[in-house]
Amino acid sequence: MSVNIQLEWTPNPSTLKYVVDRKLLAGGALNFTNRDDAQAKSPLAHKLMDVRGVTAVMIGSNFVTVTKGEEGEWDELNDQVMSTLDTHLTANEPVVDEAAVAAARQATSGAEGGSIQARIQDILDSEIRPAVAQDGGDITLDRFEDGIVYLHMKGSCAGCPSSTATLKMGIEGRLREAIPEVLEVVSV
Repeated sequence: MSVNIQLEWTPNPSTLKYVVDRKLLAGGALNFTNRDDAQAKSPLAHKLMDVRGVTAVMIGSNFVTVTKGEEGEWDELNDQVMSTLDTHLTANEPVVDEAAVAAARQATSGAEGGSIQARIQDILDSEIRPAVAQDGGDITLDRFEDGIVYLHMKGSCAGCPSSTATLKMGIEGRLREAIPEVLEVVSV
């Protein structure tokens, strides 16, 4: 069965979002910034990282964002990315290695830093992540320490010209409003 792929521009000029008509992940997002990690966890991301000029791939529930580096030109990259997505998804090849992804998630889930961190995570999951996913990005919590929230910007959010404004005026403002213990939000 052929796959329907829609191209969407993101606020980051180095990242494009490809929305597909099928579920790729049950929830959340997976970000790949190197070929070894992609090879270990996602056959689809690994194929996309092999496209010359692609420097990062993020897989969301029904979309893939692709980030290009200096040597990439969208005219050439887009055709190759679309072809790779169409071929891989039409053949119903696996998007991710579920066992490798589960092991990676389990390794990082042990970092629950108390009730404040749980409240931060709840706001990220219920309000912020769905909003940035619309632009092909994702934001995950690294840790909460000494009043500072450390976040990972992924997909189109990584390197986006407007990410600092989103981080400081949007996310920091919302977290400080809801959780007085939050003093600052920074990207790691």
